[in-house]
Amino acid sequence: MQHIAKYDRSDRRLPVSRPAAEAAHPGRPGGQERIFSTRVGLKIPTSLTYDRWEKAGQRIFQIADSSAWCLGDWLVYGQDRYADRYQTGVQAAGLDYQTLRNYAWVARHFELGRRREALSFGHHAEVASLPPAEADTWLDQAEQHGWSRNQFRLRLRESRRGTPPAGPARASLLRISAPCDHVQRWREAASRGDRDFEEWVLLTLDRATAHELGQ
Repeated sequence: MQHIAKYDRSDRRLPVSRPAAEAAHPGRPGGQERIFSTRVGLKIPTSLTYDRWEKAGQRIFQIADSSAWCLGDWLVYGQDRYADRYQTGVQAAGLDYQTLRNYAWVARHFELGRRREALSFGHHAEVASLPPAEADTWLDQAEQHGWSRNQFRLRLRESRRGTPPAGPARASLLRISAPCDHVQRWREAASRGDRDFEEWVLLTLDRATAHELGQ
C-alpha cells in the first residue's frame, strides 16, 4: 500500500496520513466515516461502523509493528553508506539515537529473508543475540505454536534455566568489581526489561560490542 502524506490546511503542523484515513466508502471522498491520523492521535468520527473501526485497527497495527524494522533498516543504511554523517541525519530527523541503535542492532541481525511477518519485531529482538540457526529454530517454534512475545520470552527463559543444549563451549567471564549502587541500577534495568540479570548483562554487552565494532 502506498503511503501518501498531506497536511491539514487548518493546522499545517499536523500531518494527516491517507492510509489510516481510508475508512471512507468508495466514491465518497468527503465521507462521514473517514479516520484522520495526526501527530497527537486519531480523529475518529462518531458514526464509524464496527467493521471500519476493526479494519482501521488492523492497518494501524501493521504500520506500528513495521515501524521498528523500517527505522532499523534506515539507520543501518546510514551507518554503512554515510558513516561520517549519519548521526547528523538522525539529529536532523529529531529521533532518539539510543532507541534507533536498538532497532538497528536487531535489523542488522535479521536480513529481510529471515524476518517473519507473523511475528512481531519484539519476537526477533528476543533472539537477536543467538546464532542465526538457533534464532531461526526458536522463531519457527513461535510461528508454529502462535506464541505471544511474553510466551516466547518465557519459553526462552525456561530453556536457559534448564540443561543447556549441546553446542560450542561457553566461556566464563572474569569477575569484575563494581560499586554497589551501579549493580543495583543494573539489576533494576534488567527487572524493568523483564529479563534475568545475567541475560540482561550479556545482551547489553552484545549491543555495546556491535556498536563499537560498527556492526
